[in-house]
Amino acid sequence: MFMQTKRFTKINDGFICSQCGKENSPLKGGCRDHCRFCLGSSHVDTFPGDRDNLCGGVMSVIGIDYKSKKGYILLYRCLKCGEIKRNKTANDDDFESLRSFFSSIPYKAPR
Repeated sequence: MFMQTKRFTKINDGFICSQCGKENSPLKGGCRDHCRFCLGSSHVDTFPGDRDNLCGGVMSVIGIDYKSKKGYILLYRCLKCGEIKRNKTANDDDFESLRSFFSSIPYKAPR
């Protein structure tokens, strides 16, 4: 599936996670940008969903934020180039993995 708007290109393909090796199916009603099992990501987007970034580095979770309208947001830093990105969690993410991060990285509690 391919859809393009001003700064958002929706490419919603499944993938094999480069960090945990598990298969991720396309996200229903959205665009999957991280592994639903280990929450790992790859630095492949310049703008959300465009798969246009040539860096390809591993994105490591460095924080979690919460926004009342968007829910939980994962904060990532690329281990190759250092860029920081934000990715919204998906409804089918493994929230046990998410909870395990709460004690080890900064977390901004819901208000």
